[in-house]
Amino acid sequence: MRLLLMAVALLVIILPAFAQLDSAATPPAYKKLLAFPVVARSVETGWMFGGVACALFRIDRKDTVARVSNIEALAMYSLNKQLLTVINGTIYFPNEKYILNHQLSYSYFPDKFWGIGQHAPDSLEEPYQFKQYYVYLHGMRKLKKGLFAGAVYEMQKVMGVEYKSSGLFDKQQVAGRKGYLISGFGGSITYDSRSDAFSPNKGTFLQMIAKYYHPAVGSDYTYTNIIQDVRQYIPVTRKQVLAVQLYNFMNLGDEIPLRSLAALGGSSLMRGYYAGRYRDKQLLALQAEWRVPVYGPFGFVAFGGAGDVARRAMDYDFKDLKLAYGAGIRFALSKKDKLNLRLDYGFTNKKDQGFYLQLGEAF
Repeated sequence: MRLLLMAVALLVIILPAFAQLDSAATPPAYKKLLAFPVVARSVETGWMFGGVACALFRIDRKDTVARVSNIEALAMYSLNKQLLTVINGTIYFPNEKYILNHQLSYSYFPDKFWGIGQHAPDSLEEPYQFKQYYVYLHGMRKLKKGLFAGAVYEMQKVMGVEYKSSGLFDKQQVAGRKGYLISGFGGSITYDSRSDAFSPNKGTFLQMIAKYYHPAVGSDYTYTNIIQDVRQYIPVTRKQVLAVQLYNFMNLGDEIPLRSLAALGGSSLMRGYYAGRYRDKQLLALQAEWRVPVYGPFGFVAFGGAGDVARRAMDYDFKDLKLAYGAGIRFALSKKDKLNLRLDYGFTNKKDQGFYLQLGEAF
């Protein structure tokens, strides 16, 4: 019921924007619908097949300030029997006075677990699976050019968790292993001067989000989550870009449920590592990517990163950092909007590696 209410609330916010889009009196200067079958791959899923529909638009035809908004609907099924359905996107209202980030998703996901901690060995690998509903709403209001204050709501319902009895989940008393619900509100402060949202060639992105989860708003666990995301896009030449990201993820509380733990790895952060290969309360990572156009719609990237997880900030072991590096190819699906299909191959200093075929840049 909570998920349904959140979905309805989201539609109430979004539908007026579409009404303006469809208004004959104020036709948008730009509107495009992309719909196509998708073949994707990641370390966690193997090959995935499905479809995506992506609406690109501006709400006000006369607006020269707001970036192009997007709403994406995605449904994918993997050869590992994983199901993922997502509706997400970012809506920029006229003059970017308001911005709405949103995500609604359902997933069924056979996964892997190595235990909690920065030194979890490969030998501990155990399979498990879960089902999850997820709602994320982040509304922001402009304070002045590039500076926004926001409010955040997040809900995650994890159920149907299946794991090895008397294995790692029981031995480490992993919170949430029987299923749970978290619900929390928070605030944000954001500075965003990026040239565009999909693949910026210049600008800065600074964001801090703090969320508090408590039984008063339906949560089974009480804790605080703080995320700091810093990105800089530096033009190297007229067309080449160096993108840099510093990402800090902190959970403060006695018990943090399984799917809310910091997870190192994945298609966006520390590529080459399985997403969640290392889990703990906190994560700190620095990564960079050099982006070079090659010919027509094709481009090339080289990337690298360093990071780790820890129980507390003073527990980071900088002598045993996790390293990730690799290269990839880009193909512009929409050159005007800089929407790219990316093919990346990542390696790590822990002998992990993986191929990624994804839509959009890593960061």
